[in-house]
Amino acid sequence: MKHNIDYSLYLVTNREMCEGRNFLEIISEAIRGGVTVVQLREKSMDTCEFLRNALSIKKLLSLSDIPLIINDRIDIALAASADGVHIGQNDMPLEIARRILGDDFIIGVSVNDIDSAVAAEKGGADYIAVSPIWSTPTKTDTPHEIGLSMTAKIVNAVKIPVVGIGNIKYNNCAKVLETGCAGIAVVSAIMAAENPYLASTELKKAIKGYI
Repeated sequence: MKHNIDYSLYLVTNREMCEGRNFLEIISEAIRGGVTVVQLREKSMDTCEFLRNALSIKKLLSLSDIPLIINDRIDIALAASADGVHIGQNDMPLEIARRILGDDFIIGVSVNDIDSAVAAEKGGADYIAVSPIWSTPTKTDTPHEIGLSMTAKIVNAVKIPVVGIGNIKYNNCAKVLETGCAGIAVVSAIMAAENPYLASTELKKAIKGYI
């Protein structure tokens, strides 16, 4: 599963955006619409709930051979037999995460400058997420937006896939892909959409031709 990952349409979950709608149904509709990777990122879930959701999403994704990435929680990733984890600069160090998880797990790392991108690649990351390209209310713990110019510089500085994230929507995703990113990661563009399936299909059409 680790090789030949399609990062083109990468969904990062946020249950708080569901507004009473069924969390798993939104993810299921997003999968049906063309999402290629799902990251379970839920800071407010306790461990038991996090694991229950991870197991349910893993079951959904296994039907479509789509990888499940767990944000930060290596214990949950192992317990749910997820395909990988995503870690930030202030999470568990990449070297230790790799030692615990082994070579078969996908490990992604969030970066916001060239030095951290190069370090992540040297440290064995499988992909990096450049964040945030544009400021976003869904992640308040990130630095100021880095913009498209820095994103392009980071893409050119590494050989591993780069995914752009940060207030990416249908009308600006092409600009991100023009920097050379291997994909776009979205949160509200799908999770908050009235029709997650339609939102996913529209994004899929928008990125077609770039990847």
